[in-house]
Amino acid sequence: MAPVETPSPKHHADGGKQEDAAASRSYWRWHKDDFFPEPSFASWGAYRAALGATPARLRDRFAGRSTDAAELGAMRRRSENEMRRCLTWWDLTWFGFGSVIGAGIFVLTGQEAHDHAGPAIVLSYVASGLSAMLSVFCYTEFAVEIPVAGGSFAYLRVELGDVAAFIAAANLILESIIGTAAVGRSWTSYLATLLNKPASALRIQTSLAEGYNELDPIAVVVIAVTATLAMLTAKGTSRVNWVASAVHVVVIAFVIVAGFIHANPSNLKPFMPHGVPGVFRAAAIVYFAYGGFDNIATMAEETKNPSRDIPLGLLGSMSAITAIYCVMALVLGMMQPYTAIDRNAAYSVAFANVGMRWAQYVVALGALKGMTTVLLVGALGQARYTTHIARSHIIPPVFALVHPRTGTPVHATTLIAIASACIALFSSLDVLSSLISVSTLFIFMMLSTALLVRRYYARGVTSQTHERRFAALLLLVIGSSIGIAAYWGTSPERWEGYVVLVPAWAAGTLGIQLFVPMARSPKVWGVPLVPWLPSLSIATNLFLMGSLGKDAFIRFGVCTAIMLIYYVLVGLHATYDVAHGACGGDEEDGDVDVDVDKQKLPLADVEKLAGAADNGR
Repeated sequence: MAPVETPSPKHHADGGKQEDAAASRSYWRWHKDDFFPEPSFASWGAYRAALGATPARLRDRFAGRSTDAAELGAMRRRSENEMRRCLTWWDLTWFGFGSVIGAGIFVLTGQEAHDHAGPAIVLSYVASGLSAMLSVFCYTEFAVEIPVAGGSFAYLRVELGDVAAFIAAANLILESIIGTAAVGRSWTSYLATLLNKPASALRIQTSLAEGYNELDPIAVVVIAVTATLAMLTAKGTSRVNWVASAVHVVVIAFVIVAGFIHANPSNLKPFMPHGVPGVFRAAAIVYFAYGGFDNIATMAEETKNPSRDIPLGLLGSMSAITAIYCVMALVLGMMQPYTAIDRNAAYSVAFANVGMRWAQYVVALGALKGMTTVLLVGALGQARYTTHIARSHIIPPVFALVHPRTGTPVHATTLIAIASACIALFSSLDVLSSLISVSTLFIFMMLSTALLVRRYYARGVTSQTHERRFAALLLLVIGSSIGIAAYWGTSPERWEGYVVLVPAWAAGTLGIQLFVPMARSPKVWGVPLVPWLPSLSIATNLFLMGSLGKDAFIRFGVCTAIMLIYYVLVGLHATYDVAHGACGGDEEDGDVDVDVDKQKLPLADVEKLAGAADNGR
């Protein structure tokens, strides 16, 4: 479809000198060239010239593609020091529990059961869980074949190009900041419950607008503490996480058993008070509860054996978490009428209302432990996203640096922590959760699209006829999925439109299977039932997006517009310079096949592979 960037010989000729120079420099450096080393920002004159070339550079970046080898080689070199391969499937499994089970289940369950779904909140978790599992399959295949810290950003750079990757990068950073802020706010609510106070008692009341009028300094402190621990050591953070997560699982078991003991089936009536639209509106919001799993994929660069450990860690933990969520949601719905469910501390208040006042403290303590591990694992994963994004120069490359002693990205961790703390100080959870849900769903939809591109298009292999056919059928899948989501959002009680739209989606998917030959097969582990599962992932993610209210899309649209302005003014010119070798030989490697079957390659070996000539896919 598009050209792939290749290196000049200069890069390999002086690469060792560059590495020696980098090694002699201090990690703590704040010179202008560390933030904007690209020629486009060398002077105001150079910047004006770069802005004048914006249309041509946009065309170049739309066509540009990275490669597996570039992500594994040249991109990683820009961090100057390697992250340490110290994690196993055991670490990843507990990271899965630690990164996911937190504010979503303990706070959003009560909020959405009370406002939208009623007792049918369990169906909301089933729907969002199925959609999340489809995305997990896509993430797993990519993470096994491109085991770098960038996660979906790196995968989209390879398959959909630089501009699509920027949109993902912007949303990933937005998701990281808002997600951390939301969990920090929830931490304060449960601490207040633990102290037998109202959920907002520990916040400072102000005269600001509704939703922004309760300042939360405790959330700021918690975010700072967890980020500091994440900076010190990845393996040590893993040990803290799995111990805390194990305790958390015990608390969850207590909630389920004690909850069923005090369950009253009559509380399940009416089961669906706001109808099917309410169920899917809640499903789109509680998807936030599953969002942390993508942090696991970002740790692939630090995993000892990605081809074995990532599928076990990702799929194993997410399957168990989905079952836990559904059972916990059912328990809450049976303990009390949905109208009596507390929106902020649902489980603690529910136990108090059935006479187990002491149990509310156990639940609150367990929730605090869960949200602490979510913040801890989030600080690890989000910093690794940010590190790889900075390696591309979309944001200043100083944030790509890995500390030589700790082997962790200290600058990137600090960046996300400071931004999250500022948001957490004043924004309420309901404002944050809907925005992060639409951002997360959008990224997962793009990733599923990228997986279909990876399987059915390969440069130099796919003929032009098959390329055009695949593009048309893929557009049919995406277009019909958008149509289904829009029809549901505008006319949820009608069915006529689905008679056309659902068969169109099925025809597009079947057409890809029958009329486009698969250009690439996974080397180690792959998504089953391709193209059906990725296509279904596209449809379900877009459908859940369509179930969100207009306010979420307005906020999402405003944030996206701001991000695109930044890209046109800064990110475009930085990435253009890097892609064309204008940053001291730091251009990207050509595409070579890197065998990640049982991959345990040190960076030096990957560099040798990445330095080979462009062989195509």
